Amino acid sequence: MNAVAARTGQAAAPAQFGLINLLKAGAAQLIVLHHLAFYGPMSDHVRALMPELMDWLTGHARIAVQVFLVAGGFLAAKSLSPAGRPGVAAPLHTIWRRYAKLAPPFMAATLLAVGANALAGAWMSHDSISAAATFGQLSAHALLLHSVLGYESLSAGAWYVAIDFQLYVSMVLLLWLSGRLAGDSLRTWLMPAVMLAAVASSLLYFNLDSGWDNWAPYFFGSYGLGVLAWWASDAKRKPGAVALLLAMLVLPTLAALVLEFRLRIAVALAVACMLFAFGRARLAADAGCAWQAVNALARTSYAVFLIHFPVCLIVNAAFTRYAPAEPYWQAAGMLIAWSASLAAGAAFHRWVEVPLGRVVTAAAQHVYARPALA
Repeated sequence: MNAVAARTGQAAAPAQFGLINLLKAGAAQLIVLHHLAFYGPMSDHVRALMPELMDWLTGHARIAVQVFLVAGGFLAAKSLSPAGRPGVAAPLHTIWRRYAKLAPPFMAATLLAVGANALAGAWMSHDSISAAATFGQLSAHALLLHSVLGYESLSAGAWYVAIDFQLYVSMVLLLWLSGRLAGDSLRTWLMPAVMLAAVASSLLYFNLDSGWDNWAPYFFGSYGLGVLAWWASDAKRKPGAVALLLAMLVLPTLAALVLEFRLRIAVALAVACMLFAFGRARLAADAGCAWQAVNALARTSYAVFLIHFPVCLIVNAAFTRYAPAEPYWQAAGMLIAWSASLAAGAAFHRWVEVPLGRVVTAAAQHVYARPALA
C-alpha cells in the first residue's frame, strides 16, 4: 500500500505493466495521426508544408498496429494460459466475454461514425465519407463480420476490432482442442508446439497473401509472437526451456523475413522481444506524473481507437467549410483533431465503454447464475 492510500485507508491502485502501457499509448497516437494523414482533406493542404512527414504518416505509421497485435497475444496468454498448458474450462463463455467487451462500445462508436458521416457529408464532398449505412451493414458490424461478409467498414480501424476478436477466438479454440486431445505426457510442450505451427504457417504462408487479410491466419503470426513472449518470460521456467521458447519465437520469424522481408513482421518481432525482456515489469500506478499520463493514455487507447475517426471526420469537414485552405490553418486543424480525439476517447471510455461493460457483465452474471431448468 502506498503512502497516500495508507493515509486515506484505501487500497493501493494495482501496479501497471509499464512497457505495455507505453507501447499502447504511443501506438494509439500513431494510428490517429496515420488516419488524419491518410484520409484528409486537411492533410492534402498540409502536405505542401511537410511532405516527408505526411508520406511517413500515410505509409509507415500504420505499422503501429503490430504493437496491438503482439500485446494482444501477450495478454491473451496471460489470461487464458499463463503457464502454456492446454485447456479452457468454458470456451463458449470465454468467447462471449470477449465479444461482450469489444462489441458494445464498438457499435456505439459505429453509430457515432454514421452520424458523423451524415454531418460531414453536408459540409464537404470527399472520398473519406461513406455512403449511408444499411441495416445489413450495421448488422454485420454488430457481429464483427463486416469485412468477412464484404461490407464496407463504417469507420477506420473497424477491421482491427473484428480481427482482434477472430484472433482471440482462435486462441481459445486452439487451447480447448489441445486440452481435449492432450495426454498427461504431452501437456507441458503441446501448446508451445501448436503455437509454433500456427505462427510459422501464418508468417510463411498466409501473411504473404493479402487475400487472407480479412481473416485471423493472416495476422496470427504477430499475435502468436506475443503469446510465445509471455510463455518464454515466465521466471519459473528453467533456462533450457526459456531458450527453446525463444527459438520458437525468433527462428520462424527470421525464416519468414528471409523468404520475404516485411517491415511489419520485423516490428512485430522487435515488440515481442521487448515484451519478453521487460513485458512483465510492473510500475506502481502513482509512479510519477509522466507514467500516470502514459497509463491514462493506455487505458483509453481502445476508446480513442474507436472514436477518433468520427471526430477527425467532423473536424476535417468543419475546416474544409469554414477555414481558409491554407497549409498553416489546416495544420492547426489536424492538431485540433488529434487533441479532440484524445479528449473524446477519455470521455467515451468513462461515459460509454465502462458503463456498457458493467451492464453487459451484470447481465451475463445474471444469466449464468440462473439455475438450470429441471
